[in-house]
Amino acid sequence: MNRRLLLLALTIMTVGLNGQTSPGYDPRRPQTEQKEEDVKLPNGKSQRQEIVKLDYQKALDDAVDLVRLSEELKAILEKDGHSVFSLTAVKKTEEIEKLAKRIRSRIKGS
Repeated sequence: MNRRLLLLALTIMTVGLNGQTSPGYDPRRPQTEQKEEDVKLPNGKSQRQEIVKLDYQKALDDAVDLVRLSEELKAILEKDGHSVFSLTAVKKTEEIEKLAKRIRSRIKGS
């Protein structure tokens, strides 16, 4: 009796309560083959790899811009002195923050 309940529970978990399987599931194919297939570009290269390379290059370019903006902010702060911060300095920090977030999202792969 317990074996039947276990089999029933596994069936319900696999098929779902509404009788449908998850998208892309094919019980005839081994689980390792059910991953999305990599699309090839007309030049024969992997689309996924090309996207990763492009994201890497963009992140590298953004990092160069980040360094430039940081140096500009440093110069502005040194010029302004310790008692007053200009609106330009605040705007530079906002640009730096946006750029850092963009780099982080590229690195994370979102």
